[in-house]
Amino acid sequence: MTDNRTVASPPRSGWAKGAVVFAAVVLVAIGAFHVITGLSAIIDDEYFVQVRGYAFDLDLTAWGWIYLIFGLALLGTAVGLFRRAGWAEWVALFLVMLSALNNFFFIPYQPFLALLLIALDVWVIWALTGSRAAAA
Repeated sequence: MTDNRTVASPPRSGWAKGAVVFAAVVLVAIGAFHVITGLSAIIDDEYFVQVRGYAFDLDLTAWGWIYLIFGLALLGTAVGLFRRAGWAEWVALFLVMLSALNNFFFIPYQPFLALLLIALDVWVIWALTGSRAAAA
């Protein structure tokens, strides 16, 4: 005779749920920063300092489109986190990892903004992975 019962995952603690909400709020801020940066680079790429001799020298309009797309994806993922969608945590982890990498390459153009966004990305990664550990 086989036992077909499924083992339910343990309910998340209040701390874990709070960490996910915190990550979603910070993700909204990161997404908004990305959208604003992207739009400013698309509308007026003279706003950013032109860096000569940089190994990853992209056209600033291209950086603008990258930032805009990342920002919209991050905002959509934040909505998923607020709705407690199962896919949202994994997608958020993947997107903030790419966001941190993208911001690393953007440091010569806007150092303070890029370092701030990297720090916020790391904060979201910490919050989401910490909520997984608290749920286990």
